[in-house]
Amino acid sequence: MTNLLGEFIGTLVLLSFGVGSCANLTLKDSKGEGGGGGGAWIAVTTGWAFGVVLGVFTAIALGAPQADLNPAITLAKTMLGVYTPGHALITMLVQVAGGLAGAAVAWLIYLPHWKITEDKAAKMGCFCTAPAIRTPIANLITETVVTLILVFLVFVIFSKDLSDGGAKFATGFGPYLVGILVWGLGLAFGGPTGYAINPARDLGPRIAHAILPMGNKASFDWGYAWIPIVGPMFGAVLAVIMGKTFGIL
Repeated sequence: MTNLLGEFIGTLVLLSFGVGSCANLTLKDSKGEGGGGGGAWIAVTTGWAFGVVLGVFTAIALGAPQADLNPAITLAKTMLGVYTPGHALITMLVQVAGGLAGAAVAWLIYLPHWKITEDKAAKMGCFCTAPAIRTPIANLITETVVTLILVFLVFVIFSKDLSDGGAKFATGFGPYLVGILVWGLGLAFGGPTGYAINPARDLGPRIAHAILPMGNKASFDWGYAWIPIVGPMFGAVLAVIMGKTFGIL
């Protein structure tokens, strides 16, 4: 039970920072509105990276030592025998619920700004991803490959050769490296689809956007919503195959 609590609150922390970072730069009359052109993307990716680190530490402190915060990571670990299928499914659902709750926290903090922001797409963009160029196959490939990189490099960071071998980084340093990884992925590969790389990060807030009052808003966009779910899960499977092929796992 504590494992599920940790995953829920940890994902909540992650999403509150991520959605909040987007809202700060997007919503009308926010102190961060506009964000200085290209500097806005740096600010958004930094907010998500910090959210990952803080979410992971929160999850661990509340009894979830795996601190996945991401159904794609949970799927990969299930393939490696860390979870039973039933436990994995419950964990994934809890992560999505945490994502919804974290988005709701950010919505509450920026409560008066949603109604006065007229741009429906901008409001939705605070919660969930959308492609820069809507080409489903290319968008799916992007989410798959970027998640493959994420999960594979998580395996690398926590591999025995690094934690016990030449790198010898201190105990507890891993989450910081994962935060740097997510930051780098956003800076390098976030342009085409907004780098969801996490079904809970996209689906939970997408549901929050659909149910929370915020004046005029966009539709749920189910035509695209499946891509940031399927792509990351497929990428996680490929990462496990690659990790085994190269002897990391």
